Amino acid sequence: MFPTFNVSTYLLDRRLDAGDGDRVAVTGPRGTLTYRELHEMTCRIAGGLRGLGVQPEQRVMLYMVDSPRMLATMLAAMRIGAVPVPVSTMGTAADLAGVLRDSRATVLVLSTEFAEAVSGVLSGLPDLRHVVTDGPGFDLDSAAPEDGATPYDTWDDTVALWLYTSGTTGLPKGAVHRHANVRVVCETYGQQVLGIRPDDRVLSVPKMFFAYGLGASAFFPLSVGASTVLEPARPNPAVVTEWLRAERPTIFVATPSFYAAMLAAPVPEDALSLVRLGTSAGEPLPAPIYQRFRQRYGVDVIDGLGSTEALHIFVSNRPGQVRPGTSGTPVPGYRVRIVDDAGADVPPGTDGHLLVSGGSTALGYWCRNETTRRVFLGEWLRTGDCYVASEDGFYTYLGRSDDMLKVGGIWVSPAEVEARLLAHPDVVQAAVVGVPDEAGLDKPVACVVLAAGATATQDDLIAFCRDGLAHFKCPRIVLTVDEIPMTATGKLRRNVVRETARQWVPAPSVA
Repeated sequence: MFPTFNVSTYLLDRRLDAGDGDRVAVTGPRGTLTYRELHEMTCRIAGGLRGLGVQPEQRVMLYMVDSPRMLATMLAAMRIGAVPVPVSTMGTAADLAGVLRDSRATVLVLSTEFAEAVSGVLSGLPDLRHVVTDGPGFDLDSAAPEDGATPYDTWDDTVALWLYTSGTTGLPKGAVHRHANVRVVCETYGQQVLGIRPDDRVLSVPKMFFAYGLGASAFFPLSVGASTVLEPARPNPAVVTEWLRAERPTIFVATPSFYAAMLAAPVPEDALSLVRLGTSAGEPLPAPIYQRFRQRYGVDVIDGLGSTEALHIFVSNRPGQVRPGTSGTPVPGYRVRIVDDAGADVPPGTDGHLLVSGGSTALGYWCRNETTRRVFLGEWLRTGDCYVASEDGFYTYLGRSDDMLKVGGIWVSPAEVEARLLAHPDVVQAAVVGVPDEAGLDKPVACVVLAAGATATQDDLIAFCRDGLAHFKCPRIVLTVDEIPMTATGKLRRNVVRETARQWVPAPSVA
């Protein structure tokens, strides 16, 4: 018989056993809970899920804002052996319907503010049996704590949660993670790189439906008895400034795009007076942003590379040992390789494809056999990133092995944006590429060929995209060109399109 291990007991029951019941576990606009109160809420919701007939290994989808209830619902599902699937609330209702159908989730838990917007897409889903909103009278939170107190007999390799990623194809795929994977990221990056302590308070800009935000807002603080600040609103510098001042976090988690926005706002210098460390991931942190942020706020920011498939960061700079413009060195417990197109290791100074091996790698993608075989290579995970390593072991990002873009730390498929542009009656050809803006951060730029006599303007086409796509996917600039460069075999010469687009976007600042 395998020894039991459950994420919920690892993060909650273990804290009560350590005497941390009265410590604040979570705070924010939706309420403050001690570890004892969070444990009780988790057990009540676990009982509520059992009352709905949720069985081990069935999926429970969470379309929720960051809040104590979202955190407790996720932990409750894992407690009973079910599989929480937190998904992005930044997409469209059709996006939600797609992942519901793909995952075959039996229960959908919604934050109240989304209920009306998604109601029209919830029919015709044969596996979906219950839709629960988290407003007043939250049904799942009405059971007695003892109904969910006893955890299901899960093991290290029992499936704990899914996280959807667009990854390398643009089509959402559910990365399947084990219960043990959570412990691995807590005991590697969380303890040995972040150095999180019981007296820390963590504020994360990325939400818990992202692997990066989930580790920062939930796994790492709860693993040591620290506190997490959960902000339900979409982040902007003004909102974050309020919470920096009100909650005085010691660890601040953001993306390069958000650090650039804070510098541009600008956020007052005293707002980060108690922050001892910042982290960055989701996309490479340009050296100028790192240097300006540290100079203005006196906060060291450790940039790193992670992925949904690896659950969190596996290459990172270290506090006090940052090499600006690099992703740092491998996190303890992980091995990385750079290989050529044939899969052979390349020497330092030679660019190639980055592979990673570690204990937090997903089991694969749900119902994506071909893609799983291509990405998960035995003990190695193909990240899809091109890197080069220095002689002393620092890794520098060079770009994607494919054409996917990362915008604000979120994958964007050029093909999806191109398809939307081509749906406009005035557009006959479209190509979308990522071009660094003035801060050195990739933004989607479109080149289009218009039909003869067409009159659509840049503003028209951007508005058209916004009507059919999540806003972060929409091109920031649309350039009208006479032709889209193609190879002799009819394939898009995206590198040439990128060079054309660069001429119309201000060059990154080096100051």
